[in-house]
Amino acid sequence: MNEHAAHTYKQQQVNTASPAKMVFMLYEKILSRLQEAQSAIERKDIQARCNANSNAQELIAHLSKTLDMDQGGEIAFNLEQLYSHCLIRLMDVDRHNDPQAAEEVIGLLRPIRDSWYVLSEKSEGELRQAIMAVQQGRPAAQPTGERKSAGDETPAPAKSTLSISA
Repeated sequence: MNEHAAHTYKQQQVNTASPAKMVFMLYEKILSRLQEAQSAIERKDIQARCNANSNAQELIAHLSKTLDMDQGGEIAFNLEQLYSHCLIRLMDVDRHNDPQAAEEVIGLLRPIRDSWYVLSEKSEGELRQAIMAVQQGRPAAQPTGERKSAGDETPAPAKSTLSISA
């Protein structure tokens, strides 16, 4: 595939992505850049390491700046703390040419990326149903084929003040 076609395809993906998919894609890009930085360290390519690590830091800073501290509550606060920690650790990638610092950040962000992937694969209707169920203090409807049996009682999730709107 030529470079122009690849760029057009990527642009189309971004333009049609849901907000959850966009966040997932940001995490994907961060992890990719950190792996590039690690690879550059192995090759002793200082410029490539610096470029990749700098790009990862910019993306993490963007995620941090877009946190909604008013509605996000404890989750937003915890993410802000995590992002700050990641940015501090990524300074060590450049300062000490340390691939372990990049690996630590990858390990911290990968589970969050995976959660955003699961969320991005849900339909908008499923998400609205789950949010309404949580707000009403009852368990969210389970996908078809995963019905509970009489003995599988799970307490209802706590009510949330966080809202997601389209």
